[in-house]
Amino acid sequence: MKHSILALLVVFVSAQAAVAAGERISEKTKACIKCHASVHPGIVADWGKSRMAKVTPVAAKSMISKKRRVSFENIPEKLARVVVGCAECHTMNPEKHHDAFKHNGYKIHIVVTPEDCATCHPVELKQYSKNLMYHAYGNLKNNLVYHDLVNSVNGIQSFEDRKTSIREPGDQTDADSCFYCHGTVVEVKGIEARNTAKGKMSFPILSGWPNQGVGRINPDESKGSCTPCHTRHQFSIEMARKPSTCSECHKGPDVPAYKVYAVSKHGNIFSSMGKDKTWDFDNVPWTVGKDFTAPTCAACHVSLVVSEQGEVVAERTHQMSDRIAWRIMGLVYAHAHPRSPDTTIIRNKAGLPLPTELNGEPVTKYLINATEQKKRQKTMQDVCLACHSRGWVDGQFARFENTIKTTNEMTLTATKILLSAWKNGAAKGLARKDSIFNEAIEKKWVEQWLFYANSTRYASAMAGADYGAFANGRWYMSKNIQEMIDWLEFKLSVP
Repeated sequence: MKHSILALLVVFVSAQAAVAAGERISEKTKACIKCHASVHPGIVADWGKSRMAKVTPVAAKSMISKKRRVSFENIPEKLARVVVGCAECHTMNPEKHHDAFKHNGYKIHIVVTPEDCATCHPVELKQYSKNLMYHAYGNLKNNLVYHDLVNSVNGIQSFEDRKTSIREPGDQTDADSCFYCHGTVVEVKGIEARNTAKGKMSFPILSGWPNQGVGRINPDESKGSCTPCHTRHQFSIEMARKPSTCSECHKGPDVPAYKVYAVSKHGNIFSSMGKDKTWDFDNVPWTVGKDFTAPTCAACHVSLVVSEQGEVVAERTHQMSDRIAWRIMGLVYAHAHPRSPDTTIIRNKAGLPLPTELNGEPVTKYLINATEQKKRQKTMQDVCLACHSRGWVDGQFARFENTIKTTNEMTLTATKILLSAWKNGAAKGLARKDSIFNEAIEKKWVEQWLFYANSTRYASAMAGADYGAFANGRWYMSKNIQEMIDWLEFKLSVP
C-alpha cells in the first residue's frame, strides 16, 4: 500500500512539474508543438529533454557567475520569462534571414545560426568568432593552395590512352567530403510546394543543406554553427564535453585527435570509468577530481574547470586557441598559432598563402609571438597541473616541443626531395604552373606532413604512444622518405 501511495505521489509531482513548465512555454511555441509532436516526434522529444525546455533566460541569468550558462546583459522582455522553444529560435531575427518564410501564420526560418543563439550567448559567439573553425569555410575555399588540394582529393578521375585526367568536383561532392566539417554556403534557391500530413505547404529550397559544419555560411550571412558540439535539439553540454562529439571531425588520419586520445592513458581512464555514475558531464562549473577523473577534449580546450575548493583552474572559453600555443595539424610545418583566424590573409615570401616558407621558416608577421605562446601554454599547463606534478608536466611539454622540431625536420627532408624532383624535371610543380598535388611524389609529400607528422605530434601532445611510432607515426615518415627517394631515382633513370 505504501508503495502504491508513493507511486501516485511521484506521478502527481511529475504532472505538476509538467504543468508548471507548460505555463512557461510561449503561445507561439505551443502552436509549433501542437503539430510537430506528431510530424516530428523525435525533435519535440529531444527538446523536451533539454535544459532550454525547463529554464527561462531570466532564471538562467540569476545563477551565480560560476554556474551561469548564459552571458547576456539584457534580453527582450518577451523572451525573458518563457523557456527557449521552437518559436524563440526559429523566429529570431527574421529581418536578417533570407530563409525566412510564412508558415501557419508565422514567419519562421529553418537554419538557426550563432547570430540567433547570441541573443542569450553573446560572449560565446564573440569568443567562437576568434577561432580558425569560425573561418573554416573561407580558410579552405579561398586559399588557392588548399582548394587545389581539395580538388585533387575530390576530383573525378578518368583514364584514356594510358593517361589520367581529372575534372573538378561538384558542390555536392565537396559538401559530402571536406566541407561536411568545414561548412558549406547555405543559400535560398527558391520556393517549392510539398504535400504534407497537414496539407499542401510551401518551403524554401536550400543549397548547401543539410550541413552543420563549424564554418558554415548561413542564410542570415553569419558564420559558423553551434550544433557540431551542442547538437540540436537537446543542445547538451554533456554531449559537448564527451570526446565522441569531437571525433566526428577530429578522427584522422589528417586530424587523428580522437584516435590518439582513445589509446592514451586519459582515454583509457575515460573508456574504463567514464560511464561510472560518479562522473557528472553536466555540472557547471566542472570540478576536477569530483565531476570527472580524467580530462576529455573539453576539459583541456573549452570548459570552466575548478578545484574541489572552487578555485578556477581554467576559465570557460569558446575560443579554443586560448590554450593552444602551436598549430600542429593541417599545414606543411608545425608553427606558432596564427594571429588572425582568417588565414587567407597570410602570404609567405613566395606569395603563397602559407604560414611558413617551403624550407620551414615561419612567416612571423602573421603568427603569435613567443610571449603569447608562453601565455597560452601556461593556461593549458594549469589544467595539467590540477592532476600532475610540475616535473611531470614540464617533462611532457619538453617532449612535445622536441617532437615539433623533429617532425618539422623530417618534413623538410621530404620537401627537399620534392624540390629536387621539380628541379630535375621528374615532376612538374610550381615552376611549370602545375598542381603540386597530382603526381605520385607530390602525394607522398602530402602524406608526410598531413598524415604522418600530424599523427606523431598528436601522439606526443596527448600521450598516444604508438600513433607516434608505428601507427601512422615515425616509421611511416622514414619509410615515406625512402620511397620518395626511390621514386625520384627511378624517374631520373628512365630515358
